[in-house]
Amino acid sequence: MNQDNNNNQSQVQDQVESSLPQTQDLPPVVNPLNNINEPLVSAGVSGETSSLYVNSSQPNPFVPPQNLESQGQPVANPFVVSTPDNSTSQNETLNVSEMKPESQPISAQSNPVLPPKPAKKFPLRLILILLLVVAVVVGLIFAAGKFLGKKTVETKTITWWNLWEDDSIIKPLIQEYEAKNPNVKINYVKQSPQDYRERLASALAKGEGPDIFAFHNTWVPLLARDLDSVPPQVMSSADMAQNYYYVISADLTSQGRILGIPLGYDALTLFVNEDLFKEAGLNPPTTWVELRDDAKLLTKVVDGKIVQSGVALGRTENVDHWQEILALMMIQNGINFTNPDPSLLENSLLFFNIFSKSDKVWDETLPSSTEAFAAGKLAMYFGPSWRAFNIKEINPNLNFRTVPLPQIPKENPDEPDISYATYWSQGVWIKSKNKDLAWDFLKFISSRDSLEKMFKQASLVRGFGEIYPRSDMANLLLDHPILGSVVKLAPNAKSWYLASRAFDGPTGINSQLSKYFEDAINALNDNQDLKRTVETLVQGIKQVLTQYGLAK
Repeated sequence: MNQDNNNNQSQVQDQVESSLPQTQDLPPVVNPLNNINEPLVSAGVSGETSSLYVNSSQPNPFVPPQNLESQGQPVANPFVVSTPDNSTSQNETLNVSEMKPESQPISAQSNPVLPPKPAKKFPLRLILILLLVVAVVVGLIFAAGKFLGKKTVETKTITWWNLWEDDSIIKPLIQEYEAKNPNVKINYVKQSPQDYRERLASALAKGEGPDIFAFHNTWVPLLARDLDSVPPQVMSSADMAQNYYYVISADLTSQGRILGIPLGYDALTLFVNEDLFKEAGLNPPTTWVELRDDAKLLTKVVDGKIVQSGVALGRTENVDHWQEILALMMIQNGINFTNPDPSLLENSLLFFNIFSKSDKVWDETLPSSTEAFAAGKLAMYFGPSWRAFNIKEINPNLNFRTVPLPQIPKENPDEPDISYATYWSQGVWIKSKNKDLAWDFLKFISSRDSLEKMFKQASLVRGFGEIYPRSDMANLLLDHPILGSVVKLAPNAKSWYLASRAFDGPTGINSQLSKYFEDAINALNDNQDLKRTVETLVQGIKQVLTQYGLAK
């Protein structure tokens, strides 16, 4: 039996050895980490080889690794050798190391190579959610940055106090400016002329004054501390001298500072009733001598009562604008108001008074000169051009026009004809918080284009607009039946602090000077002593001028 067992063991050993590959045919075992591009060789019982390439790139997580078993090729562990099918019953497993010849040892043992684990899939829904969140956050950051980076522009309001012009005339220009400057609003306030200066002075004193306000050309001494200087970029002294009438430049300049920009101009002129002159066969006068002669011829007296007057002169109670008329006579007569010559004052006062006292072409029983002329009972009437509106309103059918003012006889015919200016300007409050904007608006509205638009708009409402204050626009109105006479004499116009309807209040310079001149004229009408009357007048003039720092 022992011999049989020995024979059986020899047969089993022979079968196992025959099933193993020859030693010289075994390929070397290669570490798959040493060269990932070389094929791995697995040895099976059948002696066949299968190759598995390990790529350096990351496997696609959405493609599962190839299942070699599904292809009928079992993956054999290169370090495990299976016994043939006929020896499995004996449950014997041989270690490769025991079966290899000792003369060819196996190289360093390598780690087993396993298929790569499939990468975990990233849910598509989560990706979309993350992208949406990122987009929302970026959008919010962009919007917030845009919102925070955008400065809120504050709307600034410019308050403008003006006289005479209605909203319908000014509003189109205001709308045009606001359209070009959407962050600026112009608050236009038309003021009543009554007590206007006191109201303005009170507002300025309280620190509540308007940004822009109207003032009479004679108010500069009263408001010099409250008026801001016109910036050079708005108007320089050279611009004023070149483009505006000389009287405007002289009136609105104080100690080298330009203190205002007028939107209109006016002056005294002579209105004539064309029907009465035609009926009498007369032409309008050009000198004071001619005017005096014509006035006598045009005056009609019935039962000792004047029923038609040649001219309204000589009184103060019913001669509108007597201040401007007397000032014109004195200026033409060469009076220096800062140091008036008493004899020249006497001559001017006597000439003014002679029309009522000696010639008796006008007296205190007649209505105001404006009403008398509008009624067709006065041949010649002195007043600024704007009085034409009052006259037309009273009597739309009256046939009248204006002519240049009469002049005194000239020794030199080249001497210029003189007129007397009275007008309103626009200024900016020196304490305004929006001075730059206020001046920018005044620059816009005082431009040639704006003045023409304003004139056209006013013409639609009341017949004609204000005379252009710019000398470079004079030719546009020279032939106007009412305004032409004023424009012709504007280059040589003069002015002083004696004006009616200046509305500067009882303490204003016009009001105080008017009172002294009024007393002098009334004294002459009452046959009081001429020299004493003139002495009192001279003292009063110096006192008022000294009060405003104008005496020399």
